[in-house]
Amino acid sequence: MSETPAPILVEAIGLTKFFNIGRGQIVHAVDNVSLQVHEREIVGLVGETGSGKSTLGKALIGLHDKTSGSVRYRGQTLPLKYRPEDFREQAKRAQMIFQDPYSSLNPRMTVGEIIGEGLKLKSSTCANDVREQVAEWLRRVGLEPDHMSRYPHEFSGGQRQRIGIARALIMGPEFVVCDEPISALDVSVQAQVINLLDDLKASMGLTLLFIAHDLSMVRYVSDRVAVMYLGSLVEIGPANKVFFEPKHPYTQLLVGSNPEPDPRTEHRRRSTLIKGEIPSPINVPAGCRFANRCPHVMDVCRQVTPILHVPKDETVSDRQVACHLY
Repeated sequence: MSETPAPILVEAIGLTKFFNIGRGQIVHAVDNVSLQVHEREIVGLVGETGSGKSTLGKALIGLHDKTSGSVRYRGQTLPLKYRPEDFREQAKRAQMIFQDPYSSLNPRMTVGEIIGEGLKLKSSTCANDVREQVAEWLRRVGLEPDHMSRYPHEFSGGQRQRIGIARALIMGPEFVVCDEPISALDVSVQAQVINLLDDLKASMGLTLLFIAHDLSMVRYVSDRVAVMYLGSLVEIGPANKVFFEPKHPYTQLLVGSNPEPDPRTEHRRRSTLIKGEIPSPINVPAGCRFANRCPHVMDVCRQVTPILHVPKDETVSDRQVACHLY
């Protein structure tokens, strides 16, 4: 007997975000994306640089205005463009951990001011309570309470990322977008940050959208994985299925290009680099956006845009692929 899925916490429906860069040119950063994230679920979002992953994450929590489509939070449709009061309300339930721990912290503010700033949104929180909560969160992320009087430049990259995590989670959010939170860190520090997020997820019941390049890491932390290419989702399904049995040709090449941890195995492995150039997000081609790089391209691929659907050979409907091969 199958388990009843958890309620949907965040849902994107036909979400689109275009950027007007002048002279009649439009960047198609996120184009008609539909995605559901269930309570206490970790959804990994992968794809090459420039595929629109960070833009999608920011649009979900309101840091980018939406061009069209909608985002629902617990069934409530959120505004296309946030007003100040919308930001204040949404900050209590959705937060973001940014990619670069060096530029995401204000160098002119102390760590105590950075982490405690969000608590000012709660009018009932006094100065002493703020200080106590900041001290507690510094302990929870592996730092010391006396660090709150220091400035960001006095910390290492891993410590700064912990400060960013404390700043996001001190608000007690339900949903957190982790925008490549480990990509700027050393490998040993990456494991520490991942373990920290895993512990906090378990203790707080968090729901995460985990954006990253490292497919092995995404498989390790995620319940489901969504694969993004040139602003669109091309495959989504359980993490192990997507990693070990990829359907979409782009996903297959992504997995094939992922390095093996054993250097001897990696040395013997046949290279599967993705050939060709990514099309311009300004002049998006007709049909499948991966057609010019796909080893299985057909005539229909250049004419008809595939939509996400359950492959015909799947016995269960827990995976969707946007490909004419299926």
